[in-house]
Amino acid sequence: MTPSQTRQGTLSVVEAGTQPKGIVLLKPRGFCAGVVRAIDIVNIALECYGKPIYVRKEIVHNTQVVAELSRKGAIFVESLEEVPEGAWVIFSAHGVSPEVREQAVWRKLRVIDATCPLVTKVHLEAVRFAHLGYSIILIGHKDHDEMIGTFGEAPQQTWLISSVAEVARLAVPDPSRVAYLTQTTLSLDDTTEIVEALKAKYPQIVSPPAQDICYATQNRQGAVKAASPLCDLLLVVGSANSSNSNRLVEVAATVGLPAHLIEDERDIAPAWLEQSRTVGVTAGASAPEYLVAQVIRFLEAQGYGHMLEVETVSEDVRFALPPELISLDIRNIAAPAHPAHL
Repeated sequence: MTPSQTRQGTLSVVEAGTQPKGIVLLKPRGFCAGVVRAIDIVNIALECYGKPIYVRKEIVHNTQVVAELSRKGAIFVESLEEVPEGAWVIFSAHGVSPEVREQAVWRKLRVIDATCPLVTKVHLEAVRFAHLGYSIILIGHKDHDEMIGTFGEAPQQTWLISSVAEVARLAVPDPSRVAYLTQTTLSLDDTTEIVEALKAKYPQIVSPPAQDICYATQNRQGAVKAASPLCDLLLVVGSANSSNSNRLVEVAATVGLPAHLIEDERDIAPAWLEQSRTVGVTAGASAPEYLVAQVIRFLEAQGYGHMLEVETVSEDVRFALPPELISLDIRNIAAPAHPAHL
């Protein structure tokens, strides 16, 4: 197959085996709608309001995206105390707690909220369950920005866990009134095991109205599983602090496919390629497409001359801009920085 051809649906190991040395390019990969929206928000804010624009935490968890936006005039801070009073500040795609929002009001900051709508959905579920008097079991990684924000919605009623082992140690006030929520970027398989353990311990536990793990996380993990029979090795483009990128490496491991997380092509170890005739390439939801292109060019230079792009599902999701930007006349602003343009 030529690089421009795409096969959807059922995969064939025999077809891949006819290629002497090749690349399997997974699709969907890279930027999700929430990441595109968050990056667009920073770019539009810089265009409309000028620099500097402050951003609390990394807008998305990708080192190179943050570096590019920094060059354009965005200033990334860990705390709102670093933002001058009255300045523009953007909340990252991972969301913030009510305490942070209150601090912004006290400091008279002009806020643009880039929280992913799917993260906002989890926050609203936490608020609803808390108002109904439920104990909330929040499944996720304790130090992740998303979890810190969600936990802050109802800290007195929320227990944060990240493994099946922690389920056994849970002790809530009323075992008959428990609900669970999850981080949006978790492994589907690991989360299912934890949820099953929770249901065994708390038979009356209430689930969220809809799956909390976001569509992009599910789709990228599904693509890894579907393409794994075709690959000897998987390279996942993404930053070390990207939860969904790390989960792609873990998902590959569960199906017996060696996988490595790489920032870019410079992280590829020659030893990885020595025994790998077919290399799969994908990217986490915060990794720009140009990094994938650089990896492809590097592999081609190493003799991987055939490419099969495998698309398991088509994505066509878009999120609206926040109210702070919708009211602006942005028709004449240059096109925002999407994957190929960063």
